[in-house]
Amino acid sequence: MRVVVQRSSSSSITIDNKEERSIDQGLVVLLGIAKEDDDTDIDYIIKKLVNLRIFEDEQGKMNYSVQDIKGSLMIVSQFTLYADTRKGNRPYFGESISFEDAKIIYNTFINKLKETNVPFVTGEFGSDMRISLVNEGPVTIIMDSKNTI
Repeated sequence: MRVVVQRSSSSSITIDNKEERSIDQGLVVLLGIAKEDDDTDIDYIIKKLVNLRIFEDEQGKMNYSVQDIKGSLMIVSQFTLYADTRKGNRPYFGESISFEDAKIIYNTFINKLKETNVPFVTGEFGSDMRISLVNEGPVTIIMDSKNTI
């Protein structure tokens, strides 16, 4: 499982050009799911997300987590995080997990995230989405449950 995490002071997502969901201060999380991902990967990423200390304290040091600041998460499925760009100029997605399997894992991720009591909004799996965010810092971190990055 791979995520791109962006610290944000405000973010919104528009789904299929109509529905908008938003958060104030928190994290925008682009979530990519690989074929071999399971509950272990989900648990690892969720634990990292809610405890990742990338918000500044009174001295300007990154010492606070999204829980500490009472922030929110915005979770957006992002299959393109597993694009293979080694050959040619067009990304290859042949190793991507199937839509049906990815949706099951995504829904499991969301259900487990509910157990953390960190507020969050989501995109709609498989929908056309537009994300707007103010990347604070800017701070952007890539994490992989297989520690390949």
